[in-house]
Amino acid sequence: MLEDNHSKKKGLGRGLSALLGDDMDSFLGESSPSGNEQTISIDFLVASPYQPRVDFNEEALESLAQSIKEKGVLQPLLVRDKGNGTYEIIAGERRFRASKKAGLREIPVIIKQMNDKEVLEVALVENLLRENLSAIEEAEGLQRLIDEFSHTQEALSQVIGKSRSYIANTLRLLSLPAKVQQMVRDNVLSAGHVRPFIGMEDAEGLAKKVVSKGLNVRQAEELASKAKQPPQTKKAKDFDVKDIEKNLTKKLGFKIKISPLKNGGGKVTLQYQSVADLDKIVDILGQKNTLKTPKFTVD
Repeated sequence: MLEDNHSKKKGLGRGLSALLGDDMDSFLGESSPSGNEQTISIDFLVASPYQPRVDFNEEALESLAQSIKEKGVLQPLLVRDKGNGTYEIIAGERRFRASKKAGLREIPVIIKQMNDKEVLEVALVENLLRENLSAIEEAEGLQRLIDEFSHTQEALSQVIGKSRSYIANTLRLLSLPAKVQQMVRDNVLSAGHVRPFIGMEDAEGLAKKVVSKGLNVRQAEELASKAKQPPQTKKAKDFDVKDIEKNLTKKLGFKIKISPLKNGGGKVTLQYQSVADLDKIVDILGQKNTLKTPKFTVD
């Protein structure tokens, strides 16, 4: 477990490590609590408006609350002093909620002074570190950093330790219809399931089909690929050829035969019995002069 934490620490980007400094190890649970830790009343803690996590699984909270009852809060929350007797939770809201369920009156915290941008950065990375965010929550957190704090995708790459392509692909999820995004929030579908539907007109219908048929990610990609193909022009054999032949024969007064080919084309054969018939055909086709000698082989 220690090696896993070190590996995660290396991949965090400069944002979290620069902001936490000496408290990094304690934040990751790699060492004993730092000297900056103190215990405060749980009533003094308030949730942060910059918390990217929206959905908190109640069953998971109950399980964590039971663990806290037995062992206490093993890792302090990261908070900032709001200056009015309250402390805003930067990281650790799940532990805060579970501690309230467990009936705790006090809770260990590390107090850091951070601005709003830094709070959002740390909260976002902290959740990514623990894989607590859905892909949509992650995308919304990244978008807030862009919209509210003018972050570029390059800057975000440095903050969260992810590639620019990863960030771009994650942000694109926000272009999906709201109902498709909710499927990801609810863990009905993964980001891999819905990513192929980005930019498609019937993304919601395709996502519902993935759910109803229980398709995996590869099958969802194939479904999207087929849906993106232009509609095929109907071949002549898809029509009622006999009816068309009958109607043309009646209208023109000559026997018509239609022979469809596999490539979508075909032949239309018009049969006549005499030069007089051929003259009529030429008249029908809009020719002014009358042919004296047939130019076609009589069937």
